Amino acid sequence: MTAFDTSPTLNVWRALLALAVVFVLLATTGWTVVRGRHGPTEPREAALAAWGQAARIGHRPLPDPEARPAVVAGFFAAIGKRKAAALAEQHPLVVGNLNGAPVTLRYRANRISLAQARQVERWRMHDSRLSDEGRHEAGRRMHRFESMLRPGRQILAFDPSGKGRAAEVIGDLDRAQRVSVIVPGVDTNLLTFERTRRKYAAPVGMAESLYAAERAASPRTRTAVIAWADYTTPAGVGLDASTGRLATTGADRLVALAGALPGSAPVTLFCHSYGSVVCGVAARELPGRVGDVAVAGSPGMRAQSAAQLHTAARVWAMRDRDDWIQDVPYLEVGGLGHGADPMTPEFGARVLSAAGAAGHTGYFEPGTESLRNFAEIGVGSYTTVSCMDGASACRSGLDPRGDARAHAAYDEAHG
Repeated sequence: MTAFDTSPTLNVWRALLALAVVFVLLATTGWTVVRGRHGPTEPREAALAAWGQAARIGHRPLPDPEARPAVVAGFFAAIGKRKAAALAEQHPLVVGNLNGAPVTLRYRANRISLAQARQVERWRMHDSRLSDEGRHEAGRRMHRFESMLRPGRQILAFDPSGKGRAAEVIGDLDRAQRVSVIVPGVDTNLLTFERTRRKYAAPVGMAESLYAAERAASPRTRTAVIAWADYTTPAGVGLDASTGRLATTGADRLVALAGALPGSAPVTLFCHSYGSVVCGVAARELPGRVGDVAVAGSPGMRAQSAAQLHTAARVWAMRDRDDWIQDVPYLEVGGLGHGADPMTPEFGARVLSAAGAAGHTGYFEPGTESLRNFAEIGVGSYTTVSCMDGASACRSGLDPRGDARAHAAYDEAHG
């Protein structure tokens, strides 16, 4: 269970907001949030250093890992499949996270990285220099990596450094007619990327549930869903969760992902809890193919209105009646808080029904109205969504002739 699975006391949030001026003063005098140590021995840093030392393959320079996806795509198209496979073998932790590299090559590279990381954790499980707790943690990570190595899993991103990051694709991303990206909230890391108990509160379970619901909503529409936990999330409901610092770096990574997706299929972002803060910060930089941003259980999007997001995408919002997030103050003071409530009429989002969601983490539970609404948006069937309280305002101005489900059926029938 994560910190965002249970309601924090409202007094904690009010105290944080009341101390905004103090935190701002501390920040401007050199105070920073305590972070874990990330020295040169972190796997990702070591992999990037080795990539830089390699410099080239044949006579062709290796691309900068931060290069635009089009540049990276051009590089791999030029070197051919054999050399690309060799790079994935030699530098899996770089190639597996390289925006613009072919997705199937990234899947292959990340399987190599996962196997290597599993072996490291297996060794650490028996390292007498570690505490009992450290060895136990190594065992949990080892089992997580074994799960991610199961046949058929498509790991789009993987970094074991620190608490770790990952992304997984459900469906065929290269051939998809619609792409959905799930952006989760706090306490998301490699150990919480998937769960057996409370499956649908974790990114992988959310993605699997949404994919199944989209297939049921429109069987002829080729969809792909990405469980995107490829950013550093806040740990618990504390200072990081009440500021936009991690959302800003997460937004940069989200924009990079959206710009690197193959093909030209429309993209929908489904942003849960603190993930909606990330989506709000990213909104103005997202590529035009992102046509919808749907938030659930949002503490705010760091904007006072949908118009302030500066995006042409449709903005949707939902919140279960029992979601404790509604008790968080919707304001922003001295950098603390995330702005207006997306559920209010003044914000200007299209407000959806979340019936059946049962609290803060139940929006992707099978059989809920919240999941059905997400699936309808995911396949582009906007005129069939259900609005909050049985109203019709969330469908206002939507043209049924633009229903993507009808277009998909036509495309299927005509090859």
